Amino acid sequence: MRPITLDPVTHRTNPRTVDLALLAVALAWGSSYLAAKESVTTAAVFAFLTLRFGIAAVGLGLVVAPRLRGLTRSEVAWGSVFGAILSVVLVLETFGVTKTSAANAGLIISLTIVVTPLLDRRTRIPATFYWCAAVAVAGVGLLTQNGGFAAPGLGDLLMLFAAVVRSVHVIVISRVSAGRALDPGRVTLVQFAAALAVFVVLSAITGRGVVDVATEMTAHSWLLVVHLALSCTVFAFVVQMWAARRTSAARVSVLLGTEPLWAAVIGVTVAGDPVTVVGVVGAGLILTGTYLARRVEAQAGRADQTAAAEAMTSTAPRSSSSSPPPTTVPIAAAARSDGVPEADGRPSSAANAPSSVSSIISASSSRRWRLVRS
Repeated sequence: MRPITLDPVTHRTNPRTVDLALLAVALAWGSSYLAAKESVTTAAVFAFLTLRFGIAAVGLGLVVAPRLRGLTRSEVAWGSVFGAILSVVLVLETFGVTKTSAANAGLIISLTIVVTPLLDRRTRIPATFYWCAAVAVAGVGLLTQNGGFAAPGLGDLLMLFAAVVRSVHVIVISRVSAGRALDPGRVTLVQFAAALAVFVVLSAITGRGVVDVATEMTAHSWLLVVHLALSCTVFAFVVQMWAARRTSAARVSVLLGTEPLWAAVIGVTVAGDPVTVVGVVGAGLILTGTYLARRVEAQAGRADQTAAAEAMTSTAPRSSSSSPPPTTVPIAAAARSDGVPEADGRPSSAANAPSSVSSIISASSSRRWRLVRS
């Protein structure tokens, strides 16, 4: 197996094929909320996550096996840190989705896109970004009202906390990976293994053992768990690594950014989540606010890069030799999250990347990479 590389190369792959593959990832992520809701109960969350990440770790291990010989102590250490934070995200998300609708869960978690830049002190935030964030937050406020104005439900609040912790996950990955040579495949595998270890311990402490839960699961529940582990995690990782060499980061971000839309559509059409005028307006505000926030952040990032390049050019010593000008290497970022993959796999400003967080968000001195959304 040829090792995964993020070096930009020219391929003859049909652009539509790349787009469809990325949309398939977004669709899988969007379906993950309903899949989790239908396959887990509050009492079995830790055992459920143990099964899900056990399967995912094995699947991803097979994908990155040729690269494991190069595993470094730094990758083990930081991958473990990422995994510990990811475990908190997944616990909040999974408990949250058992207490709210799949549509609400998918839409609220997309706030990672606007929360991440607000928490990252290193990010220069244009004034218009705050307006976009306000629109998205207002949308959450409306979405959590079920036909009348009342306090948000526990599930909605847990998903909101999950979005905040996922943003922290994205920021930590971004800062740690800057200037460090970390392999995305190996670090992601260590991250999954670390999260799995946390879930195993929590499952044992709560008294609901993995074996007991596994024997009680129906064939339908097993199918959903395998879907979450392989389609939403391993498949998403492979596609993002593959697509990163065949399309632009902006296109990856836009396509993976359709995840909350798929979550809402699946929640309403498949699960029969209730549709109210207030809820529809709220969903529209969330989608609009997060989309515009992503665009504003991207434009600000490009402006900063241009200014930095011009500053370097103006201060660089003149040379009579004709050396080629420096070039920038755009690498896809997703966000699960994004951002999440914006790292999830879910790309934040993918993605992540979710990162997201996606989801994707991670950069070394010579390259960017995203961790798949989980």
